[in-house]
Amino acid sequence: VSLKNKDFMQPLTASKQQAWEALGMYWEHNWTADGPVKRNIRADWQNKLQGHLTNYVDSLFIMSSNALSQQIRRSDNPRFYVFNPLNWERNDVADVLFEGNYPIKVIDIETKKEVANQLVTKNGKQYIRIWAQGIPSVGYKVFEIKRGMSRIFPQNMIACDTLIGNAFYKIKLNDSGAITELFDLKNKRQLVENGKFLNDLKNQIAPKNDSITQKNDISNPFSIESVGDVSVTLKAVSTNPVLHTVRLTLFANSPRIEIQDSIQANFKDVKTWSFAFNLKTPTTRHEELGAILTAKSETRGGHYAAQNARLDWQTFNHFADMSEDNFGITLSNQDCSFFKLGDSKVDTLWENATELHALAGGQVDKKVEDGGMMGVFNQNGEKSFLYNFALTTHNKAFDATSAMKFSLEHQNPLVAAWVEGDKAQTNRNTFS
Repeated sequence: VSLKNKDFMQPLTASKQQAWEALGMYWEHNWTADGPVKRNIRADWQNKLQGHLTNYVDSLFIMSSNALSQQIRRSDNPRFYVFNPLNWERNDVADVLFEGNYPIKVIDIETKKEVANQLVTKNGKQYIRIWAQGIPSVGYKVFEIKRGMSRIFPQNMIACDTLIGNAFYKIKLNDSGAITELFDLKNKRQLVENGKFLNDLKNQIAPKNDSITQKNDISNPFSIESVGDVSVTLKAVSTNPVLHTVRLTLFANSPRIEIQDSIQANFKDVKTWSFAFNLKTPTTRHEELGAILTAKSETRGGHYAAQNARLDWQTFNHFADMSEDNFGITLSNQDCSFFKLGDSKVDTLWENATELHALAGGQVDKKVEDGGMMGVFNQNGEKSFLYNFALTTHNKAFDATSAMKFSLEHQNPLVAAWVEGDKAQTNRNTFS
């Protein structure tokens, strides 16, 4: 957008500066709150900083999306663009808000070919979801809507009760929404460690009588939210250990497993989303501000100091990967800041652990002086939490570029919006 309108971002200059300051201050000793400032005041201040950042990012995104809509010339039939924010060509799903009538055909203007489409509902709104191919790097491609029945696209997706599958995986969930079975069809491997689960909301410090032992009391815990030529989504709702929702999505043409978790209750203890993989003495790597760290001591080929190191929680930026010599699993993470590797302690790192615990929330530090806990108590009363993960396998040795690209594609989805420009605007249907 700025290539055509160099002053486009000028109205957001003050908001941008405020956002960058907030981003820096937010992380400065952010989980202490043990000084003279009251905890609720500290928590409200951090929420304000988050608001500054969100306001800038959301405003810029909406303004940019709308402006690009106006910069591309519309046609007699409805058209929408699909924009790729990353700097390599991609094939992926794209969702565009749709208030029209179904059925329809979606045509790739460049190739003149029909693409797979289906209706999905997100946050109460209806979207067309398509499988978009060849979307240029840092650029867009235009698609057109035509009336009529779309052709049938071959797909092997299934969803029934607690089961979901496609050409890549077969997955089974339990009543709490945790994955009990994940079978990799291409590599013929069961990926869930025996007796454990994936995406399991655990309470690491729960007493024996904690609610984690209770059964799910939701009468209809499972529902198929959508199924079509592009994707299938299975939804699970559970009260074990607290009210939470799991949405698991598989795709017809992608080996990416998307997991959207949310907690709809306040909690005061330490909770994690735990992933126990069926791997043999894997090595874990994780990304921290662009650096790819090997979670081993420096004396054993890793990046962790052999002394004076804190080892109980690792930084969880874009991804963590657990790999054997020629096989591994990459876990993309959008919302959690830390994870625990196995049963690691402050002074002990479980280097070959097969289990990863993503920190959902809670206070993990004790203040030595008075035995109290550092941080903001009870999540400051909040009752709504969102976590986005994605999984994929690789039947080769760990590759940092592949892991990072997988994570970036998950966390930076294709952007779609309707074309609204007049005759004076560009009629280019692709751009990079």
